[in-house]
Amino acid sequence: MGVDDTKSRPERGETDESLRVDRDDTDRALAEKLAAIEAQSDKAVSRARERADAAMRAARENADHRSNETDASGQPIEAIAKERSLEDDAVRGERAAADENLRRERAEHARVLSRLLPLEREKTDRHLLTERTRFDDALMHRDDFLGIVSHDLKNLLSGIVMSAELLARDGSAHDEETGPTVAAKRIRRYAARMSRLINDLVDVASIESGKLATTVKGGDAGALLVETVEMFQPAAAERGIFIELEITERPLPADFDRERVLQVLSNLVANAIKFTAPGGKIGVRGERAGGELRFSVSDTGPGIPHHLLELVFDRFWQAGGTDRRGLGLGLYICKNLVKAHGGRIWAESRLGEGSTFYFTIPETAGSLSPTASASSS
Repeated sequence: MGVDDTKSRPERGETDESLRVDRDDTDRALAEKLAAIEAQSDKAVSRARERADAAMRAARENADHRSNETDASGQPIEAIAKERSLEDDAVRGERAAADENLRRERAEHARVLSRLLPLEREKTDRHLLTERTRFDDALMHRDDFLGIVSHDLKNLLSGIVMSAELLARDGSAHDEETGPTVAAKRIRRYAARMSRLINDLVDVASIESGKLATTVKGGDAGALLVETVEMFQPAAAERGIFIELEITERPLPADFDRERVLQVLSNLVANAIKFTAPGGKIGVRGERAGGELRFSVSDTGPGIPHHLLELVFDRFWQAGGTDRRGLGLGLYICKNLVKAHGGRIWAESRLGEGSTFYFTIPETAGSLSPTASASSS
């Protein structure tokens, strides 16, 4: 989906103004640098002239003193005058040399800056072009995102409406395939998907504003792993996927937000089911590792190219760039939830062999991040 120039024109105008200000600031900084260099040169020449003037005054005072002595001793005044003239010529030569040095330094500075300015301008222009490209990409992703959200919400609402109409028309039907029971299940399923979508949008808004909330309490992370596996076991079994749970020790005590960590685990297991073919295997593991708890969810799916492993945690990232089995927000939210706990999250993968997602949380709340979350962009 492309960017609508009509809709984006005010935003592009604001960005262009910001980029223009950046370029003006760069030009102003160069001008200030030139002024500082010239001021430094002027000070150096001024000091040289002061030394020359001081030397001239000292020479004249010395000549006057010798003149008085010469008058008293009867020596010729012409010799004293000639010596003073020579000393005056030397001082004037020193001053002229200082002026010539200033002229040469200014010419050299002008030559250097004449070369520096285009380089700095080119560097600034490259930066501005990069910022413009990033803005256009962000605008395109936003428009794509809004289009996907609108499409998904409309589809879900349409399903709910149709199911409700079916219930209204066939309230007395008992057919297992088309009766009220099936319609009610469909409504619940659509409503659950809409709820997840809305919750993801709320979480992203909280992350962007720095207000992602976590409520940390002591608990058994091992019990949370068991609950997660039990929650997804039916969906996995329906697709012929086996889930294996491994907990190195019980209990696994830690300070964490139970609902938020469950949200991370649920997202990782749901993704594993989504990308694992029937007959595949998913591994869920929890263990203690150096003052923190480490969790992992592995699958036997297609795997992720190495150069994309960092990108999977970006907003709106989709497998292959065209996968539409979600909004591409889940792993971005997971990253910020883990970060809010003071932990880390990363992925390892081999093409054709599957992927493993890891995350850690500290055993104690003393290691928690001081801010609830931080945006990555």
